Amino acid sequence: MGIIRTSKLIFEYIRRDEEGNPEGITRAVNDVDLDIKSGEFVAILGHNGSGKSTLAKHINAILHPTEGTVWVDGMDTTEEENVWDIRQRAGMVFQNPDNQIIGQVVEEDVGFGPENMGIPTKEIWERVEESLKAVGMYEYRKYSPNKLSGGQKQRVSIAGVLAMHPKCIILDEPTAMLDPNGRKEVIRAVRALNQVEGVTVLLITHYMEEVIHADRVIVMDQGRIELQGTPREVFSQVERLKSLRLDVPQVTLLAYELKKAGVDLPDGILTTQELVKALGHSAHASY
Repeated sequence: MGIIRTSKLIFEYIRRDEEGNPEGITRAVNDVDLDIKSGEFVAILGHNGSGKSTLAKHINAILHPTEGTVWVDGMDTTEEENVWDIRQRAGMVFQNPDNQIIGQVVEEDVGFGPENMGIPTKEIWERVEESLKAVGMYEYRKYSPNKLSGGQKQRVSIAGVLAMHPKCIILDEPTAMLDPNGRKEVIRAVRALNQVEGVTVLLITHYMEEVIHADRVIVMDQGRIELQGTPREVFSQVERLKSLRLDVPQVTLLAYELKKAGVDLPDGILTTQELVKALGHSAHASY
């Protein structure tokens, strides 16, 4: 059984008008079955309103299903006595790092979670050190978070979750408020956690370039899972993604247009290096 599993998950909420009167019911998550294995890096894509953030909040037991079930490490999220354990096993990193950072000094902030868990002081400092090193922020441990860039703050947020030794980290659009450099820093840190530390990662994003290194990509639309597969399988379906109002990585789109124009290229090219190599083969073949 996977570390995160949902069965026929449905979540509905009441829409209200400006006066607060009920207008109707929106089904934000609609019959979602999910199975994420330990150590997997899964990316969930979808435009705003597709249900991806609502799904994330179920995995951290912030929301409870209207129907269906969510299990985290075998524990049902609706059982009150499981909530504390679930939040330790599945750590959540949100969009805005300013909402997660509470300490005046970086290392104090990262130690806050383990301290709340009652971890002995000596071990807290060991965890703070290893977590900050894992996200490349150890040399900033004595800094005030206010002096950091957005990307650095977000890496401190991730270290704070990591210090609690979760089995899984859910990142809900962690780069939405960052510039391109900050985005790269954060995604690099997340990939390292997955590959080096073996942490299961669930990355929710609408930036296509962030998902090309995932083991699996899930595309959501109107609360449903519309597509899933490896990044290559998903990005081979350019027209389908466009119909779901999603972009495709620029290099994938360029390769797709070249192929339509008659250049012999494989589907689902994900990186510039792959395109250069494929074009080399194609030119070679045509001589």
